[in-house]
Amino acid sequence: MTFLNAFKIALTSAAILSGTSLFAQADPAVPATQSGVSAQWLPSRTPDGAYDRVAPKDRKRVPIPWQYIREDDILWKKRVWREINTFEKQNIAFRYAGDEHTGGGMLIEILIDAIKKGKIVAYGTFDDRFTSVLEKEALEEMLAGKKDTEYVTDIDGTETMRIKVTDFKPEQITKYRVKEDWIFDRNVGQMVVRIVGLAPVKDIYDPTTNLYRGSQAMFWLYYPDIRGLLANYEAINPYNDMFRPTWDEFFESRMFASRITKVSNPFGLISGGYGESFRDHNYSEMEALYESKRAAEEIFNKEHDMWVY
Repeated sequence: MTFLNAFKIALTSAAILSGTSLFAQADPAVPATQSGVSAQWLPSRTPDGAYDRVAPKDRKRVPIPWQYIREDDILWKKRVWREINTFEKQNIAFRYAGDEHTGGGMLIEILIDAIKKGKIVAYGTFDDRFTSVLEKEALEEMLAGKKDTEYVTDIDGTETMRIKVTDFKPEQITKYRVKEDWIFDRNVGQMVVRIVGLAPVKDIYDPTTNLYRGSQAMFWLYYPDIRGLLANYEAINPYNDMFRPTWDEFFESRMFASRITKVSNPFGLISGGYGESFRDHNYSEMEALYESKRAAEEIFNKEHDMWVY
């Protein structure tokens, strides 16, 4: 046997063995080892890509460290409430269905999964001061399918009553409320923002007419306690699949678009609260938007004013 024939045989054997290995990886009987936060999401049974990526659960990421703020260094502070509309183009990450690198679901599904597993604590919406813990039964009831009856007309013209179950849909989370503190820290000589709370807002529809009735916050989350969770899930980057920020980086870098709905004020009736919102002040939609712009500009100019006066 010549050297050339032996080399051909070796190449053929290597190709057969590698092909067998590839077919073994694609065997549908191989169980999936990674599950997502959404029950509808199915993980790939083979390495889905041109290169191997480290699984999110193996990255062990940590939140971006916060600069320590000493109370005596605070020269000015204002509490601000914002509303994030997930239908805005800049907020597309909130409506992304998810993949293996984003947890296999939307942000709301990541949060709900963590609450169910006891990783984070959810608080009731009686107020936004985290005064009552949301019980697991209350969350399950909130997510459970709503039963309703409807009449269906058969081919022969007779009407039959049927029970309809409306399941929780992550797409109905169209807004997020953010509570944050804007602080001028003289130690660093600049304005510092710290997110305090986060609340997903669900759209409510009439079960009979399917007409929009309004929106309601599902629960409040104390943001500093969930940063460790957010640091282990990635948000979508519509411009580059290689460089995706974690949800902690997404919020800390202010990659979202929002509008101010309230700033701390002495009005309102809730004891221990921070006053009323622009809508509570009987502003129209346009007036509330102008007031939001005015409040944002006031905060923006405050940092400069602290140095001028």
